[in-house]
Amino acid sequence: MPADFLEATRASYDTIAAAYTDRFPNRPGDWHPLDRSLIGAFAELAAAHAPAPVADLGSGPGAVTAHLHGLGLTVFGVDLSPGMVALARRAHPALRFHVGSMTALDLPDGTLGGIVAAYSLIHVPDEHLADACGEMARVLRPGAPVLLVFQSGDAEGRMRLSERFGRDVDLTYHWRTPETVAERLAKAGLRVTARVLREPVGEEKRPRAFLLAEKPVGLTPR
Repeated sequence: MPADFLEATRASYDTIAAAYTDRFPNRPGDWHPLDRSLIGAFAELAAAHAPAPVADLGSGPGAVTAHLHGLGLTVFGVDLSPGMVALARRAHPALRFHVGSMTALDLPDGTLGGIVAAYSLIHVPDEHLADACGEMARVLRPGAPVLLVFQSGDAEGRMRLSERFGRDVDLTYHWRTPETVAERLAKAGLRVTARVLREPVGEEKRPRAFLLAEKPVGLTPR
């Protein structure tokens, strides 16, 4: 893992994996109805590319991965944290999870029928965002969809935490507007097809952005 942010993020989530999962069980029944509907729309689009598998990038304890499986997709999870991967495997033993980084995916070109990255792109610094978007474009099949979900706002910014759940961490969160991320996707060759910005509810502090994109037919991997 050549970039310092990868090691810091991995070590931090390894430290808080169990506490994070207990605090945020991420049960689909608790999701906002709009969130469930957008993930469902993604699943319907990805199903058109079956039997090509779908990747859940930044899968954490595996709730989104399991939900997509329940919607009929062949799906696997990828997470930077071995601790999170171990929890996901324990909770969902029938599904596949492995350790990896969205900035350098260990996957062949043009093999995925879809990608979801829910609340994981926020830990990728600006200087590595092009790598993440480029990797998504590389591994997707032509026409396959990608759904990005992230905390957003009216202005760019970042936040660094040195403590969570009473444990020492080194986590940096990068806040971006949907327009900024859409521009990066476009530069990677992916075509944005829908943008949704949901206002915060309950304990949420920031709006939730949803970007749906697809790999155009004829796009050559970088």
